[in-house]
Amino acid sequence: MLFEYLIFGVAAFLMTGAQCEVTEVFAEAGSQAVLPCKCSSSYSYSPSIIWTKVNSGTVWRKQRSGLQHWGSSWYPKGLQRARCPHSQFERGDCSLEINNVREEDGGVYSCKVESGHKVTENVISLRIIRVSVSQSVAIWGTEVSVSCKVTPWPNGAGVQWMLNSSPFVPLTGIPSVEGVVKERATEKLTGNWTCIVGYKGKQGRASATLTVKGIIQPSEDNTKVYAAVGSEVTLPCVFSSGLIPSSSAWEKLKPGSGFNKPAPGRLPASFSPSSPSTQPSLDNSASLREVGFEDEGRYRCSGIVEGQRLTRNIQLVVAKIESSITSKKKGSMALTCQLTDTSEVTDYEWVHVVYDINGTQSFESIQKGKTLSISKVSEENRGEWTCRFSGKEGILGNVTYQVQLMSGLSGQKSSSLSHNTAAVVGLSILLVVLLLILVQMYKNHQRRKRIFQYPALETIVHTTSNEREERERNREKK
Repeated sequence: MLFEYLIFGVAAFLMTGAQCEVTEVFAEAGSQAVLPCKCSSSYSYSPSIIWTKVNSGTVWRKQRSGLQHWGSSWYPKGLQRARCPHSQFERGDCSLEINNVREEDGGVYSCKVESGHKVTENVISLRIIRVSVSQSVAIWGTEVSVSCKVTPWPNGAGVQWMLNSSPFVPLTGIPSVEGVVKERATEKLTGNWTCIVGYKGKQGRASATLTVKGIIQPSEDNTKVYAAVGSEVTLPCVFSSGLIPSSSAWEKLKPGSGFNKPAPGRLPASFSPSSPSTQPSLDNSASLREVGFEDEGRYRCSGIVEGQRLTRNIQLVVAKIESSITSKKKGSMALTCQLTDTSEVTDYEWVHVVYDINGTQSFESIQKGKTLSISKVSEENRGEWTCRFSGKEGILGNVTYQVQLMSGLSGQKSSSLSHNTAAVVGLSILLVVLLLILVQMYKNHQRRKRIFQYPALETIVHTTSNEREERERNREKK
């Protein structure tokens, strides 16, 4: 490379009135490269322009007559890969445009403008940047490399990597060597990779896209899922589109087992996978129909994709509220929000859920803190009490407690008294009715006994009654 520059430098000095200028130009492979060349716009007649590449001959030239010529490699099948727009000549711009640049286009170019005895020459070094990935679609956990190649490579150049418009920090802590990044594929590597090359005050850049497929939900290992005791919870495990895992399975890891080699344990009785392992699916989430406090811990979802076993660990954090009576005389109590893991919790908030006559729900924020003290339980304090716990990124979850026993004692006593009174009154009325019926029955019985003592009298009375009815019927007929 130094030898090529030396040749152009010596040639320039040997020419009468020659001016030499060296310019660095970077271009991404596949894009358009513009090689600058200044020429005076005050020529009395059209100058001759010759663009050449060292060790490759003529690229493009224009004679004073206006006749143009291209090198054979720059005019393949009638397609002009290189040209000098005539419209720029009047403004003193004789730049060369090269379309769809390739790595082999990199090198040293010369632009020579001849007008009479005056010769102007510019030397341009074109460097082609290409970014490539070992596999454009990588499976989670496999090794992937991203390379930045510059042709020709500028000695002493600086290379900076950008991932999704942000500076890339190696996940392994090992910096890239000669423009190559090597990492284990994770979701953090997905996106647009840009290599920025700086040399002699000039910068060039090129990009490539890397896609990592695997378990996309949850996106990170050891993600925490929060659930209240007695509620239903879903443990997510969703694979990337196009990946159908085989031999998918769920395990609960024993407490205290190491992260490198976790020991599987027994799944809870209410555990239920969303789809059977015999039916491969993208969504391999599972659910617990009714969470118990003992169900907390780490769960692992796994599946085999293209011979690679993909796993994701999920930690289930269970929340509950413990109540305690602080004073029986005053009727006070305390509610404490308990979680099996509080490492992400930064704040607790107690909310009282109130219902109006129409059943409309409203919330009243009472106080902050893990424990809520109720100095005197009353009708106003009964109902739902919710403990909301939050982290740095917002609310993590909540758990609800029904205050009934303490607040309902007085109400239960009064209601039991009213129920007893009503029962006594009802029984009294029933007894009075029964007594009246018995008295009436007794009177009827006594009356019949008196009549049966005089049977002749009963016959006379009966005969007299029949005669009276006969006379009334005859009178009606007349």
